[in-house]
Amino acid sequence: MSNYRTDIDTAASLIENEGSAWNAINPESVARMRAQNQFKTGLDIAKYTAKIMREDMANYDSDSSQYTQSLGCWHGFIGQQKMIAIKKHLLTTKRRYLYLSGWMVAALRSEFGPLPDQSMHEKTSVASLIAELYTFLRQADARELGGLFRELDKADAADKAAVQDKIDNFETHVVPIIADIDAGFGNEEATYLMAKQMIEAGACCIQLENQVSDVKQCGHQDGKVTVPHVEFLAKINAVRYAFLELGIDDGVIVARTDSLGAGLTQKIAVTAEPGDLGDKYNSFIEVEEVTTGNLENGDVVFKRGDKLVKPSRLPNGLFKFRAGTGEERCVLDCITSLQNGADLLWIETEKPHVAQIGAMVNAIREVVPNAKLVYNNSPSFNWTLNFRQQIFDAMKEEGKDVSAYNRADLMSIDYDETELAVQADEKIRTFQADSAREAGIFHHLITLPTYHTAALSTDNLAKEYFGDQGMLGYVANVQRKEIRQGIACVKHQNMAGSDMGDAHKEYFSGDQALKASGKDNTMNQFG
Repeated sequence: MSNYRTDIDTAASLIENEGSAWNAINPESVARMRAQNQFKTGLDIAKYTAKIMREDMANYDSDSSQYTQSLGCWHGFIGQQKMIAIKKHLLTTKRRYLYLSGWMVAALRSEFGPLPDQSMHEKTSVASLIAELYTFLRQADARELGGLFRELDKADAADKAAVQDKIDNFETHVVPIIADIDAGFGNEEATYLMAKQMIEAGACCIQLENQVSDVKQCGHQDGKVTVPHVEFLAKINAVRYAFLELGIDDGVIVARTDSLGAGLTQKIAVTAEPGDLGDKYNSFIEVEEVTTGNLENGDVVFKRGDKLVKPSRLPNGLFKFRAGTGEERCVLDCITSLQNGADLLWIETEKPHVAQIGAMVNAIREVVPNAKLVYNNSPSFNWTLNFRQQIFDAMKEEGKDVSAYNRADLMSIDYDETELAVQADEKIRTFQADSAREAGIFHHLITLPTYHTAALSTDNLAKEYFGDQGMLGYVANVQRKEIRQGIACVKHQNMAGSDMGDAHKEYFSGDQALKASGKDNTMNQFG
């Protein structure tokens, strides 16, 4: 028997036991409301989605073509429409997640107004967005099931079984979310408290980075400062404790390293003996040997091997790493994180290059064979220029004539139809599959795509509507396309819950219900 039918019988028994006082309660209406609200709390969501993510990770280990994907969403509505579109076009939500970008929270969700990605926004805004995203996804479930219930009520006896099967095998819009906690917004206790809020809101996966919390920078900007490993591992422990306290035993932690682009450290690590983790961290710091003539007031000195050395220190007190050590530091960060509780890795790179990423992953896998990455397919990369330059370099190395191309100007529209551009676009198209296979990338995400799509679509609408196209700018480029592409939002009243409200009014008030979906509802113009 389906859960739906079981819930009807369970509700019927309960109502009968309560006697005449509950005569107005319809057991099938109760079952419908329960079906439309599968997840009662954020912890229910976190438990459900953590299991999905763990299964996906195991499947990827067996077959790298089973990589996963997500898009960053800065509002519940955006996340909802993304998942509705995925179900419509691809028929299943499997291996498709949500990503919550700290960058977009800062830029779009702070009460201070737009902020740079420097952890200056309110801590609680992250958990609030997680809760909002899942509220909208649960509403998408309720809306779609409501439509199936109306279809069931109208169906002939011969058709009811097919509709009932859709209800019994309904696939939820609720999927895993990878949520950005930045560098933890403070010390390890602050990280733990914030992680708890995020998990309680529904997050099954938390991404944490190894920058200094109070001087955190966007991964694609200059001025990044990393912390010694012991401090980062304490925060990984804090997130794990938060998961375990709340009963999410299979919660997922993504350890992000910004070391590739970070040339600075705030601290010299504590070390007890040569070769320990603190000593390895310090070995990357740029130093000069101490002599009687080069010590200045306030200089810091430490022992490296048999020598006393002083680190290169900037006027702001930060210490410099040696140039060219970024990849080696990334590999050490990743191995250390995986050996101390992290589940997945994130290496923030300066360009999307499969060979570069793969070389680091291969080095990590020499120590941790099943190491896997979450990778930022970032809008901060100029994808067109990067891949055209990669193809240019490959062609040149193969001895092909590249005299028709100016490598520095390959972004030009003049090259769009050339062989080089066609090859580059194909490499962009297959980048995710290629890097999943060759560079250990389990999850591909774009951090801020919907920030850019909102700006682009608004620019186009404003240009047309406020220009000489007037209302046709909206009708031709928005509404007509919505209708023809079957965009659910063309019936915006339905999307906002009007039909669900009507159903509830009928449950609560019976024939006296004043419903909004009658003949004068203009949404009827859309079929």
